[in-house]
Amino acid sequence: MRLNFAQPYAASRSPVGASNLVASSQPLAVQSGINALRQGGNAVDAALATAITLTVVEPNNNGLGSDAFAIVWDGKQLQGLNASGRSPQGWTAKRFAGLTKMPLLGWDAVTVPGAVSAWTTLSERYGKLPFAALFTDAIHYARDGFLVGPKTAFYWRLAQRTFADYPDFAEHFLPAPKAGELFKRPDLADSLEKIASSQGRVFYTGELAEKMVACAQQAGGALSAEDLANHQADWVTPIAQPYRGIELHEIPPNGQGLAAQIALGILQHRKLAPLDSPDAVHEQIEAMKIAIGAAAQHFADPQAMRVTPEALLEPNMLQRAAQGIGGKAAPLPPMQLPISHDTVYLTTADASGMMVSFIQSNYLGFGSGVVIPGTGISMQNRGHGFSLDPTHPNCVAPGKRPFHTIIPGFVTAQGKPLMSFGVMGGHMQHQGHVQMVNRIVDHQQNPQAASDAPRWHVYPDFSVGLETGMPESIARSLADRGHQVRYEPLEHVFGGAQLIVKTEQGYIGGSDHRKEGLVAGY
Repeated sequence: MRLNFAQPYAASRSPVGASNLVASSQPLAVQSGINALRQGGNAVDAALATAITLTVVEPNNNGLGSDAFAIVWDGKQLQGLNASGRSPQGWTAKRFAGLTKMPLLGWDAVTVPGAVSAWTTLSERYGKLPFAALFTDAIHYARDGFLVGPKTAFYWRLAQRTFADYPDFAEHFLPAPKAGELFKRPDLADSLEKIASSQGRVFYTGELAEKMVACAQQAGGALSAEDLANHQADWVTPIAQPYRGIELHEIPPNGQGLAAQIALGILQHRKLAPLDSPDAVHEQIEAMKIAIGAAAQHFADPQAMRVTPEALLEPNMLQRAAQGIGGKAAPLPPMQLPISHDTVYLTTADASGMMVSFIQSNYLGFGSGVVIPGTGISMQNRGHGFSLDPTHPNCVAPGKRPFHTIIPGFVTAQGKPLMSFGVMGGHMQHQGHVQMVNRIVDHQQNPQAASDAPRWHVYPDFSVGLETGMPESIARSLADRGHQVRYEPLEHVFGGAQLIVKTEQGYIGGSDHRKEGLVAGY
């Protein structure tokens, strides 16, 4: 692909080109990935070192209690990994009787954490470095401290109110540090050392597992030793959706990546509108609304879905949906699936040709508010992603994976890797995938320019938010077409992209200015 290296947007950073690249939302974590590469590791080692360090230096978005997904180009083919956790066996419908929605905080929001299993599974299959070597920087930052970044500090402060009633959270994370302040996490350092030396076994069947179960039992939670011991990350085949000469690959549900594929599958049947035009934005929004509606109705643990991904991507159906897009905004009912905004995404690529798209998340900020005493393990609250509607495929049940918002993306062209990318940010993620593919594939923007461009966001009620910098002419045109439009001042609504595009001579990367992030290489 011949990229355009113009930087037309006010918030531009420079794209970075190199034979080896790491892009993430936190510069210290990026350096961990670079260190792994310089020590002889490959892109998987770099991704894992970055991910492990992120649990320390960006705790507002992820931790040892997170879930994770990955797509790996191993040099010959794509492999997907679903390391999201399942619900405790004690989560029967009776447990939640009388509630109108799943709990957001506390033990009844905690499913089995899967991130550590993602690290061990990827390392065992692909890693070149010893597993313990991937933890060096993370342990150092946890034990000796790291200087908190400004955006991390901002969201950390917001957590003080959310988790005011959780004393274990306060002991580990409060008072919230200021930007530039040194913060140490010695309990987490000890846990990281135990995970590193045991190849992760201590987390699911050893001392750390015992502490998690004891904490759950004391608080009336349902998580059991069997729930942890029975967890496994699953290798899956990414779904491939053709789009204008490329293929977008996403992890199958329980994630929402399929929604991006539905939207692009619709858009490929429309005439390509000029970049940053009212027609382009309108048609993308309309396609996205259809895709969001499908996600709300059908997405769940694949064993519970009643409509297959193949049926949702049936070409004739997508073509009919494209033909149904008119000049006005179509009314659609509000989506019913819960969303979140707090995630870390990273991507890596090495000179051998290996590329990794990796994402891990607590779901809501620091997660459930549950922190395991003496360990620094903050537990995610992915259980909130379940429905309590007994007729919905995503209804809560024992041993079931909930609907997930976090999705790694990957693009190939004629069977060869083209782009590893993601756009962290809950309900923005599938929408961000559509916007990045449009800009890079359809209009050959370089990955940094594609990231810098102002974005649109379809809210759960199908109103539309526009980012500062989006021309007022587009806002007026959308309003005239019947969209409920507003300029959204909150930056996090529009997510954070990290992208690496493969070229004939190396890689070009971009990192979102909406995060503290960095793309670096050599």
